[in-house]
Amino acid sequence: MPKIFITRQIPEAGIKVLTAKGYEVEVAPQDGAMDRAELLKSVKGVDAILALLTDKVDGELLDAAGRQLKIVANYAVGYDNIDLAAAKERNVFISNTPEVLSETVAEHTFALMLAIAHRVVESDTFMRGGKYKGWGPMLLLGRDLSHKTLGVVGLGRIGSLVVKHAVKGFDMQVLYYDVKPNPAFEAEYGARYVPLPELLRNADFVSIHVPLLPTTKHLIGAGELATMKNSAYLVNTSRGPIVDEKALVEALQDNVIAGAAIDVFENEPKMAPGLSKLDNVIITPHIASATIETRAKMAQLAAENIIAALEGKTPPTLVQMK
Repeated sequence: MPKIFITRQIPEAGIKVLTAKGYEVEVAPQDGAMDRAELLKSVKGVDAILALLTDKVDGELLDAAGRQLKIVANYAVGYDNIDLAAAKERNVFISNTPEVLSETVAEHTFALMLAIAHRVVESDTFMRGGKYKGWGPMLLLGRDLSHKTLGVVGLGRIGSLVVKHAVKGFDMQVLYYDVKPNPAFEAEYGARYVPLPELLRNADFVSIHVPLLPTTKHLIGAGELATMKNSAYLVNTSRGPIVDEKALVEALQDNVIAGAAIDVFENEPKMAPGLSKLDNVIITPHIASATIETRAKMAQLAAENIIAALEGKTPPTLVQMK
């Protein structure tokens, strides 16, 4: 009977898919990242691991599991927590959970964008602090999204949906930067491909949607932030290290940009010193995909990848390893 270890509590929908096949499923009891030593001990002899971004999947972990290990199914779109070379060397499949969370993350991106522009969190704090003494024409003035210019860095699944919402819902003009232009997408949404510096100079809102790679770490640093309009906002729902968080704090403190809204952090769960003290930033705890429906779909997709691997088939969302 195949054995599966799940490194953290996940929605029951995914677990049921696995137990329905008669597999022996063990779920880590804690609701938090596992202690490394305990993780290495727990994966011994399993045929599949359902891992999370908080788990470092490297050669040591794969060897601790044993040669019978068929797959590590990552409960995330990104897989920067996984040593793909080590997995390829050991003939272990790696899968992820793309597409099922794209709409939800795009929604959260817009929630952040609207909230920072309209100073929603500041206003909530203002009210709860008993500071509201009556309506005033200059009270907590924010900025509009409609008809403004959105700069999208990374035109993948999520970035494309953000553009769709921007154009269809808010009549925004769109500039985008990616590894290559997409003429068909440009024709459909009126988006324009530009180099990153031009995007940063002209966008009123900059939204990050690229994967974390050696080439994208600190893609947005002090120089890039200085290039942006001082009335512009930065939104990041991708990966924390893409933005130099220390530089972002300094830019926000000095009003180099108007504000930022971020769901991911460079050294999670820690934040850069000073970030949480700023009024012109909204910070959410890596919850862009956190809806009941989406997290259940992610669990089910991870389970389906495991089942395919254990049945000698190609997992439906296999990560291609070069």
